[in-house]
Amino acid sequence: MTNTAAEQCLNAYILTFNCARNLIPTDRFATHLFDALPPSHGTTAPEILALSLQEVAPIYYAFLGGSFLVPYLSAFQKAVEIATRTRWPTSSEGGYVNVVTHHCGLTALMVFVRSDIADNIAWTDTAEVGVGLQEMGNKGAVGTRLGYALDNNETLELTFVAAHIAPMEHAYERRNRDWRRIVERLVFTKSGDNGDEEGEEQEDDTAHLLQRNRRIVESGIFSPRSHLFFAGDLNYRTSDIPPIPEDHARYPQPHDTPDDASHHSKLFQNDQLTRELRAKRTLHGLTEAPITFPPTYKYSDEARKAALFEEQTQDGPGDTWKWATRRWPSWCDRILYLEYPPWMSATTKKGGKSRIQVQGYNALPLLPTSDHRAVALAVSVPLRPITPPPSQIEGVDDARLHPPFPIDPSWKARRENARVKEVVVGGLAYLALTWEGNGILLATMAGILGGWIVLRSLLQGEVSGGLLL
Repeated sequence: MTNTAAEQCLNAYILTFNCARNLIPTDRFATHLFDALPPSHGTTAPEILALSLQEVAPIYYAFLGGSFLVPYLSAFQKAVEIATRTRWPTSSEGGYVNVVTHHCGLTALMVFVRSDIADNIAWTDTAEVGVGLQEMGNKGAVGTRLGYALDNNETLELTFVAAHIAPMEHAYERRNRDWRRIVERLVFTKSGDNGDEEGEEQEDDTAHLLQRNRRIVESGIFSPRSHLFFAGDLNYRTSDIPPIPEDHARYPQPHDTPDDASHHSKLFQNDQLTRELRAKRTLHGLTEAPITFPPTYKYSDEARKAALFEEQTQDGPGDTWKWATRRWPSWCDRILYLEYPPWMSATTKKGGKSRIQVQGYNALPLLPTSDHRAVALAVSVPLRPITPPPSQIEGVDDARLHPPFPIDPSWKARRENARVKEVVVGGLAYLALTWEGNGILLATMAGILGGWIVLRSLLQGEVSGGLLL
């Protein structure tokens, strides 16, 4: 925790990465994991580390889940351990504790808390939603909401969401619809009292009455008392149509200056997410730190091969960014957050307002296993719970109080149906596309064939015996 002249803060580091369904190179990932932290950050690791992972594993492993995902997620745990030990070798706080690991199909969320404050996590909730084919999790979102206990017996609520939504240049309206589905169907649940005083008096009579006096409290991605960090491969592009060969000359390069027409800042002027945010058609109420880094997608196979032999990204002097020619270079990988509500006045000497303090927002170097660059956001969150608005405030435009879309009453049934489809598709893909699955198929077929041969021999023996009699 930092203690500024304004107030005490909790440091959080959020990273989003499209893994391209490959295992990460653990040591390389660890080397650059905390690159977005500013040099002035200090001598201790951030209290909270959240990893938003898309295409975390091949579809057959991701849809089946369980032990099939362990090697892919364990690689990130190992990378976190290496990175923490390397960057803060003399820190007395220790490493991180993995408090949440949850996934929805190919999208996963891992939240780590520094070991010295792990006991401050009072509770955690999780939620998931698929927005892909037939509402399955080839695209979707997964979230966790946790309560961080403060010294004054209050709780600071933090919500982290990992998302992956529709691709392709022309599909920005589909991406907006995916956002709507996430708001409607990413639902956190917990049990609570219904507040019926007469029922409370009878709680001790029978277990039946006790159960009757419990209700399920549902809350969506927006919650009146929670901060929100939304990170993922959001797939918003820099053009509504694919590029043509003549466009390739306009692709940004590291040697371009801000005055050049091909500098990446000029390309960012066509960013779909910025346009749709301003029009209030997506990510309602969320804020993004200024983007000063180059596009994070799509790097070519040549660039990925070069990354095998280069420790640094291709943005040094004289280097080039090797873009895939069939996609516009774009800022697909983004991290946004919900700022403090307008009624929250800070306890600062200057009488200002509580705000999320952005310490760094940057892209990490390209890894050889993906055509995306990871993006990380370092923030400081004031240790002040979000309080309800004063009664005299009317018409406050805050997404916590007025979400852009209501919760879909059928969200649970939709997710359960989609999960059944995921298991079926994952199982069939596993049998058809993996060596292990092929072995099971061959063994099964051999068993059926062998059984048929034995059964036919027995039948023929019975027939022959009958003729002899």
